[in-house]
Amino acid sequence: MSSDRRTFLKSAGLSAAALASASSVLHAAEPTSPPLNAVGEELDAWEQAQQEAWDISWAKRVTGKHKAMFDVPEIEGGVGIFRAGIWGQQYTDVLKLAPGDLSTVIVIRHAAIPLAMTSEFWATYGLGKSLKIRNDKGKKWTVVNPMLSTPATDPTVASSNYLLDKQIAKGAIALGCNLAFRQMVSIVAKQDKLAPAAAREKAKTFLVPGLIMQPSGIFANVMAEEAGCVFVNAV
Repeated sequence: MSSDRRTFLKSAGLSAAALASASSVLHAAEPTSPPLNAVGEELDAWEQAQQEAWDISWAKRVTGKHKAMFDVPEIEGGVGIFRAGIWGQQYTDVLKLAPGDLSTVIVIRHAAIPLAMTSEFWATYGLGKSLKIRNDKGKKWTVVNPMLSTPATDPTVASSNYLLDKQIAKGAIALGCNLAFRQMVSIVAKQDKLAPAAAREKAKTFLVPGLIMQPSGIFANVMAEEAGCVFVNAV
């Protein structure tokens, strides 16, 4: 792992205090017992999205002898996504596995939902600044999703293989939480002055290619476990 990447992982993790000071439309971790209005917001988000057809065909792709689902509810420097990639590499190397022997599922939910968005979204809506996440050099707020490759990404650096888009390209299943996604919709609605329905449609165009939105992160977690995945608390 490069020194720049190591520095980033140390400095980019979001503490509770950092989340609390982020943009008002980005929510910090919810209380153990959410207030009634929070429950109402989740129900409203669900009702707004009920007309959509949810793609659950991904569960049929969980066919490897070794199956694991990595639950990623916080950004924390992207460590949850890195752990999914590291697990796959270690299992392949140590157990001498063939392609297809592994099934990796990554569930991006709750406060980690910005990781489901493209670098264009991060730049357009200033997520790096609002989330107080600096770039690899540690001097400026990042204008890219730190878990996606860029033209400057060095493919010879081992850690680059663990970036989200690289894992998706190699067959990992990445799932996003619809309930958390409303945070991204709110950002679009506020900055672009759009109605909720129009903001949602626009926000969806910024989802990381290959990521599959699910009714909720918990829905995705349970379905992955029912498909035979070991649950991994990745953050």
